[in-house]
Amino acid sequence: MKRALITGITGQDGSYLAELLLEKGYEVHGIVRRSSTESFERIGHLTGKIHLHQADLLDQLSIIDVIKASNPDEVYNLAAQSFVPTSWKQPVLTGEFTAMGVTRVLEAIRLLGPDKIRFYQASSSEMYGKVQAVPQTESTPFYPRSPYGVAKLYGHWITINYRESYNMYCVSGILFNHESPRRGREFVTRKVTDGVARIKLGLSKELRLGNLDSKRDWGFAGDYVRAMWLMLQQDTPDDYVIATGETYTVESLVEHAFSAAGLDWKKYVVIDPAFVRPAEVDLLIGSPEKALKQLGWKPDVTFPQLVKMMVDADMERLTKSATPDQQPRGI
Repeated sequence: MKRALITGITGQDGSYLAELLLEKGYEVHGIVRRSSTESFERIGHLTGKIHLHQADLLDQLSIIDVIKASNPDEVYNLAAQSFVPTSWKQPVLTGEFTAMGVTRVLEAIRLLGPDKIRFYQASSSEMYGKVQAVPQTESTPFYPRSPYGVAKLYGHWITINYRESYNMYCVSGILFNHESPRRGREFVTRKVTDGVARIKLGLSKELRLGNLDSKRDWGFAGDYVRAMWLMLQQDTPDDYVIATGETYTVESLVEHAFSAAGLDWKKYVVIDPAFVRPAEVDLLIGSPEKALKQLGWKPDVTFPQLVKMMVDADMERLTKSATPDQQPRGI
């Protein structure tokens, strides 16, 4: 039985990856941070099936202790301060988690099992930022436009550096935007689908958004964790862009979401300058050609299917959570 250790197991990607690895017969371990308000909402259904350890990417010794205890064959580093707007408000903390945290995990692996442990780093399309080519490939120059993007770029290059310097099996998945019903409500996709559900159920009257012209390559998180696993099964470590190869504007996201609920978005959406980034990333679209050829990976869920899935899930969640006197009209 293979053993895997996942940092960020309580997040969207961590929960889907844990499910995938369990299906493949892995013993799954996860790192969680000590908190007075711990939230295991995304992995509650996996209680008793996974092993959780307390550690922190800011604490080198705790990472070493967890790797000793779990003795993994594979380590997936998904933990980060991953919300781009917050990275402007907390740039130093973002750097500590999202950049230096990667180094701490790599250093722990180098000390404990450089020949045995395979390492996956969650890189990001935000590293491309002010894009230098369309579509973006593994060889496209990076130009990050946020503290988050800069921190992710450090994590990406330090992974390559450890691979080349210590002959360790280290890979980076340059994942473009990937969403699901488990996405945090601070992210624009989930903010939109949650907002649509609230409006449809009579719980809200408007949805406030920023730049509707930004373009993104959106896929389903459940498809993307499969690519993570495939990367660590190859004979030779390498880096891959994981994307759909299709791009949609935020306005198109909004239109699809409201349409899934039978609503006209123009009646409810309010443009609010407070939600516009200091430095915007206008166009992200990745080329998954290398992943298709070398990994045999391609996404199964289309963008319209993804948006409808998220709207339906938010409708169901809000309907179940409403008290009798708060039940939405028509439910």
